[in-house]
Amino acid sequence: MDSIAPNQASRPKLQRKRLNIARALPPGADFIQAEKPDWVKTPLEKIAWSTFGVVSNPFTARIGKFLSIVSAVHQCAKPLINESDQRLRERVYSLRFNLRSQGFQAQLIAESFALIREVAGRTVGMRHFDSQLLGGHVILSGAIAEMQTGEGKTLTATLPAATAAIAGVPTHVVSVNDYLTKRDAEEMGPIYKFLGLSVGCVVHDVPHEERKIQYASDITYCCNKDLTFDYLRDRMVLDTAPSNIILQSEKLYANALRSERLMQRGLHYAILDEADSVLVDEARTPLIISASKGGEQQREFMEQAHFVAKKLIQGQDYKLNQQRRFIVITDKGRASIADLSKTLGSLWSGKIRREEAIHQALTAQHLFKLDEHYIVDDGKVQIIDENTGRVMPDRSWERGLHQLIELKENCEPTDQRETLAKLSYQRFFSRYLKLSGMTGTAKEVKKELWDVYGLRVIRVPTHKPSRRKTQKPIVVLDEQQKWQRVMQTIENVHQQGAPLLVGTRSVAASEHLANLLDAAQLPFRLLNAKSQAEEANIVAEAGQAHNITIATNMAGRGTDIKLTALSKELNGLHVILTERFEAGRIDRQLAGRCARQGDPGVYIEVLSLADIKEISVTIKILKRLCIAWRKSRLPFGNWFARKVIKLAQKEIEKMNYKIRKRLLDSDNQQNQVLSFTGRFE
Repeated sequence: MDSIAPNQASRPKLQRKRLNIARALPPGADFIQAEKPDWVKTPLEKIAWSTFGVVSNPFTARIGKFLSIVSAVHQCAKPLINESDQRLRERVYSLRFNLRSQGFQAQLIAESFALIREVAGRTVGMRHFDSQLLGGHVILSGAIAEMQTGEGKTLTATLPAATAAIAGVPTHVVSVNDYLTKRDAEEMGPIYKFLGLSVGCVVHDVPHEERKIQYASDITYCCNKDLTFDYLRDRMVLDTAPSNIILQSEKLYANALRSERLMQRGLHYAILDEADSVLVDEARTPLIISASKGGEQQREFMEQAHFVAKKLIQGQDYKLNQQRRFIVITDKGRASIADLSKTLGSLWSGKIRREEAIHQALTAQHLFKLDEHYIVDDGKVQIIDENTGRVMPDRSWERGLHQLIELKENCEPTDQRETLAKLSYQRFFSRYLKLSGMTGTAKEVKKELWDVYGLRVIRVPTHKPSRRKTQKPIVVLDEQQKWQRVMQTIENVHQQGAPLLVGTRSVAASEHLANLLDAAQLPFRLLNAKSQAEEANIVAEAGQAHNITIATNMAGRGTDIKLTALSKELNGLHVILTERFEAGRIDRQLAGRCARQGDPGVYIEVLSLADIKEISVTIKILKRLCIAWRKSRLPFGNWFARKVIKLAQKEIEKMNYKIRKRLLDSDNQQNQVLSFTGRFE
């Protein structure tokens, strides 16, 4: 059973042993392909594992047992203050030997944290607060540290990352986008380099031939998508399940060594920044590597599907549910498809093939919207990541959907893609020998984090009390009223001089608000998927007095908006949310852009009942009742509206949880089938 434990929480002694034997490998050294095997739980094991998590959680998810690290670090820090830089570097050598030989003993962790904190003060001018010491210890223990937004998680991560790297454990610090990955690697790099550690950075624009060098670093900062796709590419090189014995034996007889073509050197230890985004929000979509197929004949087939779908009549040939995002072709629709495709060629003779193609064409026409799910840039359809608001370059939808959207937008259709490798985020991150992370919003999904990854969530107290003022949400009937109230709020705050950040859910909504501000002759900066290149400049100026910034959820995670002295006097940054996101955690992330580290700030929600997605009969009835209630001006109308919006959001969260669960189950089933063929993924 030891070899199949899902995470360090269930087998702490075994996990420490694994970490001690994992060694950092310089470029050219013997290759070690380290990772845990999958644990596909039986139904009984799922129940037992989940029950154990619920029963044991009150005793294992408390911050109390970590508090001793603070006094221990302070004690170890005293003799370091007056020591020279050279003497500090010498201490690293002795610490490395002790960590490798003794493991992560409490005293050694305290010595390491004290040393890292002293180095951080000398190199980047920041010394870790006590709350960050606590967070670092939680992360190093193999749990999720829930630290409030603005508590300095970037600096906190240097404690466990550097400690593990000094001990010889190759460490990945995983972030949710290229901007944060580059920023964190550059800002924290001087700390690691002082300690004699190498730092790598893997983002989208790093050439593949250079990635092996970056992954060979002691600590590699990487974007979650690049990390996982590089892993899949390595699996395609191996073709079968990785075996260190086979890779080593190839050196005796093979001319072209597969180990030399691999980018990564195993999954030893990962620290996830914004862990709930990576492990939960991103986990709804599988990772897929594909290649072009089909050619001219397949392209013509997609064009014909687009043509036929436009001939069908909604309500007669198909039923559409925008809120739940599904389309059902009726019996009459099937007959219409058969009739319309009689003269279109041999590919249309198969009933299943033609109906699936039409279903995809209808999906492209009705369920995927310009400037919400994708943008068109230089004649190309670019997917927008719904979780981050960012463009995903070189990504495409599968099964012809991407080509059908290109036809819808009058773009030159690309070749259809064929799936070569596929993997879920859940299975990938569960393969790390040690996994941990940090986020400001994990309590809502702590059960899922335990059930899937074996991760505890431990809340870390704040360094300073929060000064955020959260106003009661304003709820109006329709979109027009909402934007009127948003504009009134913006004008009022702008007259006071305080900086403003207005959060929108889509590119289209951000541009609509930009047009309204233009008409009102109010100056603003716009941050969305179309202005990604200007992100650093826009964020740098967003905290200045009188500035108005409109942003999609690109500004929702990890963005640190610095306030000027004047802005602090004007009650700090004011954040306005114009529509609830699919999870309350994402709303809280946007609110977390203001009132950071004891600064003042104000959070305002201006919402519309029209934004409520009717994903169930209950929500549909409550929405109608709420609208009637508001129109009749009965008492408690605003309170009732807020409750309905919150309930609708909870329903969407449950629906997304079911999608993630089905994806993991499907992925496990597919992997079991493939295992009989000898293939991997």
